Amino acid sequence: MRVLIADDHPLFRDGLRSLLAARDIEVVAEAGNGREALELAWVHKPDVVLMDLMMPVMDGLEATRLLSAQLPEIKVVMLTVVDDDAKLFEAIKSGARGYLHKNLESDRFFELLEGVAHGEPALTPALARKLLEEFRRPQERRREPEDPDALTDREREVLELMVDGVTSNRKLAKCLGVTENTVKFHVRNILDKLHLHNRAQVVAFALRHKLVEPSAEPG
Repeated sequence: MRVLIADDHPLFRDGLRSLLAARDIEVVAEAGNGREALELAWVHKPDVVLMDLMMPVMDGLEATRLLSAQLPEIKVVMLTVVDDDAKLFEAIKSGARGYLHKNLESDRFFELLEGVAHGEPALTPALARKLLEEFRRPQERRREPEDPDALTDREREVLELMVDGVTSNRKLAKCLGVTENTVKFHVRNILDKLHLHNRAQVVAFALRHKLVEPSAEPG
């Protein structure tokens, strides 16, 4: 198994790398934030990315969404100290194959990691129960896809720029400091979540529902 570690704490990366090496698991690269993880994943094509949730520059959730869309063959497992049901649900919806706490016993961690290599989810029984309960909830109690609150912070940034007149992929990419492919991914997510068909409809919807306020100056 070839693994990429994404965590902004060097000491944690060092310890995890040593643990993996002791089990003859190859660490092909290490990243200090989500953007580095995405870049290194393209270069090294690991089997698994062990992704921290909270990182600077780009957090683990956004990096997981992008990895799942661009490199779906790579399995992402969130490895975090965050005990938050909402983060768990969002991580799985973003494409993560597992969600593990950093205080997990090492033997159990490797057992779950081995399962991921064979297509199994890396979830402890307690987290699996939480997921099952979430998906058993009545549909009307879940957040509907067209709910603007379903947009991520980055998607809202894209929406704000579009309302200000920045609508081309090239200009959006320049403003956000990302690639045009990343912009396309975010725009497609916005369209899907709001059940709209084009960017003009998105801008009209945003203004009508006052999702964002247009800038005083032209974009």
